[in-house]
Amino acid sequence: MLAVRPKKTVSMLTRDRVRLDADVYYPDAEGEFPVLLMRQPYGRAIASTVVYAHPTWYAARGYIVVIQDVRGRGTSEGEFKLFVHEIEDGEDTVNWAANLPGSNGKVGMYGFSYQGMTQLYAAAAKPPALKTICPAMVAYNLYSDWVYEGGAFCLQTNLGWAIQLAAESARIQGDVAAHYTLYAAAQDISVYDRVPSLNECLRKFAPNAFYHEWLEHSQDDDYWQEISPQCYLQHVDLPMFHIGGWFDTYLRGTLRLYKDMAERSQYRQQLLVGPWAHLPWSRKVGAVDYGLEAVSPVDEMQVRWFDLFLKGLDTGLEAESPIRWFEMGANMWHTLPIISKSNQKSYFLSSTGLASIREDSGMLSESCPESYASDVFVHDPWRPVPALGGHAVVPAGSFERSQIDCRTDVLTYTTAPLVTDLHLAGEVMAEIWCSADTPSHDLCAVVSEVHPNGSVYNLTQGYIHVPSGQDRPLKMSLQATCVCIRKGNALRLSLSAACFPAYPMNPGTGSPLGSTRLMDAQVVTLRVECGGDRASRLLLPVVDLG
Repeated sequence: MLAVRPKKTVSMLTRDRVRLDADVYYPDAEGEFPVLLMRQPYGRAIASTVVYAHPTWYAARGYIVVIQDVRGRGTSEGEFKLFVHEIEDGEDTVNWAANLPGSNGKVGMYGFSYQGMTQLYAAAAKPPALKTICPAMVAYNLYSDWVYEGGAFCLQTNLGWAIQLAAESARIQGDVAAHYTLYAAAQDISVYDRVPSLNECLRKFAPNAFYHEWLEHSQDDDYWQEISPQCYLQHVDLPMFHIGGWFDTYLRGTLRLYKDMAERSQYRQQLLVGPWAHLPWSRKVGAVDYGLEAVSPVDEMQVRWFDLFLKGLDTGLEAESPIRWFEMGANMWHTLPIISKSNQKSYFLSSTGLASIREDSGMLSESCPESYASDVFVHDPWRPVPALGGHAVVPAGSFERSQIDCRTDVLTYTTAPLVTDLHLAGEVMAEIWCSADTPSHDLCAVVSEVHPNGSVYNLTQGYIHVPSGQDRPLKMSLQATCVCIRKGNALRLSLSAACFPAYPMNPGTGSPLGSTRLMDAQVVTLRVECGGDRASRLLLPVVDLG
């Protein structure tokens, strides 16, 4: 372990002569060292310590650590435009960092969320000094991995982030009134504005915020293609350490990036997925404590990773499985040779027609019911089904949700108590025959574990925004998961037409997002069909992890 010198604040100029500021942490030792670079928009003093060890911890292990404010953030000059300058600025920064005094010319990058995205954009430029990256909790396709899910706008996460960035912009500009108002809004985000997906605070104090553009581009059009990492990384090949969480809102992007790179890369691609939300990465997520094993191993694993690819040390990583998943319920890590490609196992919905009234009416079973049945339920915009836990709302994680399943605007379908442990690892799908009496409707699917005492804890969920009038089952992708449901417990699928404020309430009018006033939202009657030739089913990735 090395001593660490007091941090230095240093600056560089981009190719268009914009000054970017960074804090640099040096080991207090002779010799040359690799550089670890993090580029972030929240003020470099934070250094993502909400999930990572402080930069001094990495510096003590023989690295020069650089934490930089991206353009227009912190004390760096220029105008902050979301993701616009990160390729060129990232390349310039990597080249500058490689030539810092004491550098051995090799650079690695780390960080999560926006700090993960800056790694992908820097890698897109292919600077020779950048030898490896460790992107955590990122979007590969910004539209489908970050901003929208199943065609539905991710309201609470996008709105909360937009307000946070707008407040930081107001602070930098010295706008006291705007900063105070936005800060107050961030503590209690109001989603009950005149038009629920819009926000009067943002409209007033950040009229040019990216948030408004995101609402306007509700389809996966050229706007998203021009700014998504997926469009720039097709010819990039680096060793990457991918990090995700089962309750992280951006897990879709982490898994898509890993799968794409693993299929075509000549280098090691490593994947770690813990039982975490976007933050923090700790043993307790939501209302569930996953034990000491769930505490983040990321810092130690990153040092081993960087020691291998930046120092050329044999850390034993290459002899280990590239995939490490945490199995919730069993509360242990599994190393897998590949992502499980096992056959999806179908659990079919059946009902007496009272699945919104009685929890013993809707059933899940492995056999398809021969007789047809349907359940009808009503979505009232005055009292939408609330979001509770999962990956798309704050706080995220697993919570006791029996009070939601007891609502009459929620359908529940439950298995008999399991006679053996059930292990799930991978992607979860649902095919639901669902129709509505309005031009558009939404459907939310939540998979939960039901305990003998009646308590219910969510495991994974999915959401889809669809036009009505389709005579085919809705195919829904739920969040990937890895969980053990113990024998004696049961599995449940809950269906509703809202999950508010994780996603905006669908007003039922078929109008574009952000154009319908709350008072014009319609009551929606929905029908879910099952059995016969309209068999709705849940498809689960059942595996043998015993």
